[in-house]
Amino acid sequence: MVWLKLVACCAIILFAGTKLARYGDAISERTGLGRMWIGLVLVALVTSMPEMVTGVSSAALVGEPDLALGNFWGSCIFNLSILALLDIMHRGGPMLSLASNRNILPAIMGIVLIAVAGFSILAGEAVTGISLGWLGVVPVLVFGLYLFGIRQMFVFDRKHQEPVCEMPKLYEHLSGLRIYGTFALAALAIVGGGIWLSLIGDEISVTYNLSASFVGSLFLAIGTSLPELVVAITALRMGCIDLAVGDILGANMLNTANLFITDIFYSKGPVLAEVSSKNLVTAAAMVVMTLAVIAGLRFKASRKTFGFISWNMLVVVGLYLATSFYLFYF
Repeated sequence: MVWLKLVACCAIILFAGTKLARYGDAISERTGLGRMWIGLVLVALVTSMPEMVTGVSSAALVGEPDLALGNFWGSCIFNLSILALLDIMHRGGPMLSLASNRNILPAIMGIVLIAVAGFSILAGEAVTGISLGWLGVVPVLVFGLYLFGIRQMFVFDRKHQEPVCEMPKLYEHLSGLRIYGTFALAALAIVGGGIWLSLIGDEISVTYNLSASFVGSLFLAIGTSLPELVVAITALRMGCIDLAVGDILGANMLNTANLFITDIFYSKGPVLAEVSSKNLVTAAAMVVMTLAVIAGLRFKASRKTFGFISWNMLVVVGLYLATSFYLFYF
């Protein structure tokens, strides 16, 4: 029965994610903002809501901080593996070669955020235990760095504007009410799915005697990353590569920044002081996988190394599988 619940929950998130991609692109056209920015901020904010809601629910309602952190960082590495899937699907050469170099900035920022949180866990309670009331200082710092990073990327983007080609208007026939209303309804469906998913994850953990870190990093991470998967595939088919890449990298930044939101609702103390060091394996994998993505964005290969996939995307897939194997068996 629990697996039927999981399938039903994922189906809701999948349907809502499809609508989110299309109407996110419509918002990009209507507002004049670039697809990278819509993906990086607006779409990433909504597609990360399942992770945020599931993380808060896992920590505050279920009492499993490891389930929350496993969900956040497991989603990060699954999101990066989505880019490998897009690379396989894209027939016109390496997919990242067609993405803007401006995507390197959020990729680097994602590494910085997870490194700060990861090193604090490695240092132990001497660092993670430092708090302001019940709030840990580290999640506050991570969230501040996230806001600073978004601002700096916006300033950089304004100073280095690239020539913009005149794009055909695809959504002129849609009213503003339909565009923003459908986007909002899709966002609400994703939030509801995220709450339900956290309860399903705890049920799986208890029923099958699996560790919270593993359940969070695999089952919850894949389920809550379904919006990113659907949005990315839909954006690729629409030819909006920067929307897809911006959504993935922006969502990864938010996944670590969501530690702050989770800590607000977790009243038992600093949330990072209660998590297992096992999560550091996922954090390390995310850093190396992101570096591989940066290599693809920076060096712009003209063809795929192995015919159907680029070498850097093969590294991403290998690390994802190896990390999942480690979390299950150790």
